[in-house]
Parts: sequence; C-alpha cells; structure tokens
Amino acid sequence: MTEQSLRQEPPEGGALYRIIVLSLVALAIGLSVAFAAIAFVEAVSWLNHRLFISPRARVQIEESPWLLTAATILVPTAGGLLVGFLLTKLAAEGRPLGPPDVVQSVQLRRPLPDARSGLLSSGAAVISLGFGASVGQYGPMVYLGAMLGQIATVLRLRVRNLPAIAIACGVAAAISTAFNAPIAGLVFAHEVVLRHYSMQAFAPTTVASASGYVIANVVFDRPALFLVRFDGVEHGYEFLLFAGLGLLAAAVAVLYMRLILGAAALAGRSPLPPALRPAAAGLAVGVTALWLPDVLGIGQEALRFATIEGAFTAGELVTVVVAKILLTALCIGFGFAGGVFSPALLIGVLFGALFWTLLAGSGLLSTSGIVVYAVCGMMAVTSPVIGAPLTTILIVFELTRSYDLTIAAMVAVVFSNLVAYRTFGRSLFDVQLAKRNVDLSAGRDRARLDTVPVTRYARQDYLQVDPDTTIAAALSRLRESQWSEVFVVGEDGALLGTLSGKEGVQDAAAPVSRHLRPARVVLEEGTSIWQAMAVLKGFVGDAVPIVEPQSGKLIGVVTEAAIITAYLEIIHDLRREENSAL
Repeated sequence: MTEQSLRQEPPEGGALYRIIVLSLVALAIGLSVAFAAIAFVEAVSWLNHRLFISPRARVQIEESPWLLTAATILVPTAGGLLVGFLLTKLAAEGRPLGPPDVVQSVQLRRPLPDARSGLLSSGAAVISLGFGASVGQYGPMVYLGAMLGQIATVLRLRVRNLPAIAIACGVAAAISTAFNAPIAGLVFAHEVVLRHYSMQAFAPTTVASASGYVIANVVFDRPALFLVRFDGVEHGYEFLLFAGLGLLAAAVAVLYMRLILGAAALAGRSPLPPALRPAAAGLAVGVTALWLPDVLGIGQEALRFATIEGAFTAGELVTVVVAKILLTALCIGFGFAGGVFSPALLIGVLFGALFWTLLAGSGLLSTSGIVVYAVCGMMAVTSPVIGAPLTTILIVFELTRSYDLTIAAMVAVVFSNLVAYRTFGRSLFDVQLAKRNVDLSAGRDRARLDTVPVTRYARQDYLQVDPDTTIAAALSRLRESQWSEVFVVGEDGALLGTLSGKEGVQDAAAPVSRHLRPARVVLEEGTSIWQAMAVLKGFVGDAVPIVEPQSGKLIGVVTEAAIITAYLEIIHDLRREENSAL
C-alpha cells in the first residue's frame, strides 16, 4: 500500500452504509487482534517457562546452580543475537517497530512499514520478552493491533478516513485485551493515536475495544494484571502526599525517558555492529539477574508483590528501581524489540511502594496502606512516558473497580504530567518522532503541513530562457504569457536569476545575462508547505522557484495561490476528520 492510495480514498457511501461497514470492520478487527494479542502473550509465557526466565521455572532448577547460572546469562544473550539477526538482516526497516510508527502513520496519513518488517518486529518482540530482555509487551501489542487493523484498508471500502479508523480499532482492541480494560483501550486509541474524538472514529473503536474485552475476559477468562483490595483513603491530608508522589514520579519518568534516548545515542556511537548490540544488552541483563532476578522479562511477579506490605525492604526497592531503569534503557537503546509501557508500570509501582515504605518508616504520618501509594506511583510514572493521562486513570478504575483508588491515582497523574510535560515533552513517543523530523508538539495542523512538500503543488509551465537570449525576446515572450517574470537557466539547468517585465530596459538587444537579478525567494526541493508559508511572508510576485539543494537546478515553480490553497485543503481535511459523524 502506498501513501498515494491512502490519500486518494474512494467516493464515500451513505450514512447507513458507513454504519454497517464500520461496525463489521471494527468487529472483525477487534476479534482478530484479541486472538493475536492472547497468542502473543501465551508465546512469551511459554518461552519464559521453557527458558527458565519465569520465577516458577527458576525454582524448579534451584538444585542445579550451574544450570541456573548458565541459563540466566546465556538465554538473554542468545535472545539478543536472534533479535539482532532478525531485525538487521531480514527486516527492511532494520529496527523494531512500535507506537511511534503507529502515531506517525495516522497523523501523517502514511502507511505503516511493510508487513514483512511488521511481522519480523513482532517475532523479535516475542523473542526479546521470551528470552528475558528488560522490555515491555504492550508496545509490540499496540503495533500488532495496528498492523492487523490496516489490513482492512486493502478492501477499498467507500468510507472516509478508514485507514486511520481501522488502525485505531486495532490499537483499542490490543489495549483492551491486554489490560481487560475496554474503556481504557478506547480512550488510548483516541488520546495517543487519533488525537481527536470524532463520532465516526469513536463508534467503531468502541466496538473493537469491547470485542477484545469479550474475547479476553469472557471467552478466555484472562487474569487481571493485578488484584488489590483498598478500603478507601482514611486521611484528607494524604491527597497532598499523592500530589507529592506525582511530582517525584515525574522526575523518575523523565530520567527513564532520557536514559532510553541516551542509550540509543550511545548505541549509535558504539563500535559494535548493529546485529550484536542486542546481545551486549542481553549479557548485561543476564549478569545483573544473577543477583537480582526481578530484572528479567516483564516482571509481573515483582509488580504484584509490590502491593503487599513487607514484600520488599526499602533497600531492595531502590536497587530494583535503579536496575530496571538502567537495563530497560540499555535493552531498548541497543535494539531489543519491546515497549516502554510494562517497565514503566513496574518501575512506578516499586517507586510508589518505596515512597510509602519511607513514609511509614518515619512514623510521622498515618497512611491508608501501601496499595494506594503503589498504584499512584505506577500510574504517575507511566502516564508521562506514554502521554496518556486519561488512559492510565481509567486503567486503575477498570482493574480495581475502586473509585477512591482512582481519585488518588488521578491526583498523582495530574501533577506528574504537569512537570514531565514542561521538562521533557508530551511523551517519549512524541520526542522519538521529533527526532525523525515529525514534530507534533505544535499540533496536528503543523505536523501535517510540515510534511507536505511544495513540489506536490509545483508547476512546469513557467517561462524559462538561457542567458544568451536577448532582453527583447524575453520580454516579448512575457507579454504573450500570463507571467510577469521569466527565469534564466544555465546549460546545466541551474537557476541563474530572473528578469521582470515591469522594469524598463534601455538596451533591448543585450542578452538577459546583463540585466538579470537574483531570485528574491528560492525554495528547495524538500521545503514543506509550512516552511514555505514562513519564507513567503512579505513576498510579492508571480511564483517562487523550486531548486535542487545541491545543484541549484530549477525543477519547477509554485505560486502563492497554490501554497494558500494547499494550506486550506489540509486544514479543512483535518477539521472534517475531527468532526465527522457516522
């Protein structure tokens, strides 16, 4: 599928047609993604057990220390070798694919990377998680859902915005299945991927998210991420503590995100070949796991134990938090395929438990127990990382069914996002996209305008003469045309300057090379509509030349009217997308 096919949608059908088609498409996507997500999780679980990564499997070989030691070191390292080979030798993209690619596809109306790269990335994620790398499972599941959702677009159904809606349906179903949280899945798709709440998108994503929940919770009876009991906040002043926890969690989240970006930069400067970098990170995980096995894999057991008083000492909590942050940054930066969501949940819940342990140990204040602080910490760290405060709040409510716990988490999430947004950005995904020159910080309008090149609106019917053409001949051609300016081009096609018909010329028989002037404004081939609008402030004239950056070769011209038309078309298209009804 090409970018052109995404832009040129078929004629739209009537309202009843759209309702039926979108409902059926959403149902099909929701069911298929739910089964795929469950298969993904089961494959990871099976590998964890067979390769002695899960705590239960490790207990079974405790009587063979040499086997336990060998498995702990060699399994993550071998996983890194396999992942490096798959991604660098077989995948066209040469890297793992994840939520940033999904956001970029939807916001810029571009197709996801080819299916081969997507399948290889999903397979690499299963290997990464199954072999114990310190990465998360939800990011790959989001991409898997988006990839399955995009399949619907090959049907060329007569529904406007179908590619974006289908991808959002896949994402919603993946999150709903993963967390047993259909409302959170629905909101995540709109909050992170679509970034608007049109009814045309809201209805089908609801169907897809509910379908994923039914398969996971009703058909397969999947267990919840964690089970807690909370009787309510006992003291009013604790809401100030939740806010303070949110502020501290923001610092942890920002550190976590900066280390991930820093590890990626370090990997780029490393002398290690890209295919061997994941193995180096796997070796670091294995060596660390010899004395701290909680860093292996997703760490669901540690996450669940963190909500139990006395399960960890303060020293153990500090150690695991620091080790998990460093190893997750190393694994993701050095090329393991996996997400940042699951590690953020573990880091956050441990940090919240540490906050409560230190507070309770001081004896200064009475508290409502470890559960509320662990959950607040978990969501306050995770929310800034994924840029989805509403989603994280809803996950708490759907997992715990506790209104009091949700309100407490909401306070921590709000303060965490306030600080993290000002000091880092909306999310790790947005910052990663900005490094690819896709800047969403100024809004969807700016991002779309900044990726549409002016060459798409270039004209080729401009007047062009060589330097030896007489001024009289050039002006004669101008009078016979609609233009008021002629472009002078050398033998190599490079733009030399312009000649205006408004200027009086005494020596009409002289070549234009004696009277040409530099073009007032010149656009390069890669200039976007947004950049052109900034450059054209104060410009008065017929058209602006577009040249190749290196050679200066004239490849076309673009008029002010074309730039304005492009701007209006893009803005109108975005507003129609954001306000579309079924």
